[in-house]
Amino acid sequence: MSVLRVSVRRGDAWQAFEVPRRESQTVLDVVTHIQRHLDPTLAYRYACRVGMCGSCAMTVNGVPRWTCRTHIDKVVRNDGIEIGPLRNLPVIRDLVTDMREFFDKWARARGQFKGGRKRSEDFAHVSPQSAKRTLADAAIECIGCAVCYSACDVVAWNPDYLGPAALNRAWTLVNDERDTQQAARLRAVAGDAGCLSCHTHMSCTDRCPKALSPTAGISGLKRETAKAALRRDL
Repeated sequence: MSVLRVSVRRGDAWQAFEVPRRESQTVLDVVTHIQRHLDPTLAYRYACRVGMCGSCAMTVNGVPRWTCRTHIDKVVRNDGIEIGPLRNLPVIRDLVTDMREFFDKWARARGQFKGGRKRSEDFAHVSPQSAKRTLADAAIECIGCAVCYSACDVVAWNPDYLGPAALNRAWTLVNDERDTQQAARLRAVAGDAGCLSCHTHMSCTDRCPKALSPTAGISGLKRETAKAALRRDL
């Protein structure tokens, strides 16, 4: 059986391991083998293992990925790989990052839906073929894994930047005809830390495991905030 050389980021240093190479092996399989058989103190995060939750996101050879869907054969270099925590987030321990500031930025971008109907009223009806529903559908599948946030250079330069996931969520709700806080949301994403800070590097779109385009959503927010500014609504 061949051996895979694995370097794992632990604090300020890298720790080397040798893991048996297996067929159809994923990066998450490798991390799990290390924790269960080589070093039980290794901390990492995962849940579903089938690409549904996004909680196993880590940096593999410098690129943020879902480790449960990243096969070793696709990322191995000279029989070795490097595994680290996501960039742009505080590290709690080893491969586990603190997601609080990521979700705090969702809140700052007004990422919560707020409808105007009461429970006693009928459901709001939105045509699946409407232009706004089509725009919302294109971005709605984000599950908050923070891969795009980790890939974003603007977040690295400006820690206050809301980031692609929060802005993508804002764009989804801007196109939700049922929502009642559109003006407040556009004001929230129009500041120095908002959509205008995006440099359109496309790294968030390139790395999104769900094949979404936060870049497109951010571009939409730029257009809408410009219109709101002309109307003097900001």
